[in-house]
Amino acid sequence: MSEFVAPSVVKTDEQWKQELTPEEFAVLRQAGTERPFTGEYWDSMQEGVYECRACGAELFTSREKFSSHCGWPSFYAPLADGTVRYLHDTSMGMKRVEVRCAACDSHLGHLFEGEGYETPTDQRFCINSVSLRLKQDRQAD
Repeated sequence: MSEFVAPSVVKTDEQWKQELTPEEFAVLRQAGTERPFTGEYWDSMQEGVYECRACGAELFTSREKFSSHCGWPSFYAPLADGTVRYLHDTSMGMKRVEVRCAACDSHLGHLFEGEGYETPTDQRFCINSVSLRLKQDRQAD
């Protein structure tokens, strides 16, 4: 787990509720999960940069996206070190690693390792579509 760095985007729940839809708020700010195979990007392979839907921070690119067939967008690495942060998550009776936006501390999804995917990292960042916004006219360097 990485050392905690305070988010650069800080808002009250009331401010977030004014800016996000109820579904976005439930996932991004209350660590909810969208239903599998329902999100906008779970099977999309369009090129571009995926930003945090809450604050616009660039988090992942289409180059690291892969088909895991799990029902949520999957990436084998974030765009760069420090764009996401990790927390221990013991909710729902499981030991997991929660992935959050480093800029605004919004919940994105979870990180799984050692599942045997043929990716450079053998990691699967299982991210909610509702936590992301694809910018197709952008491509990370």
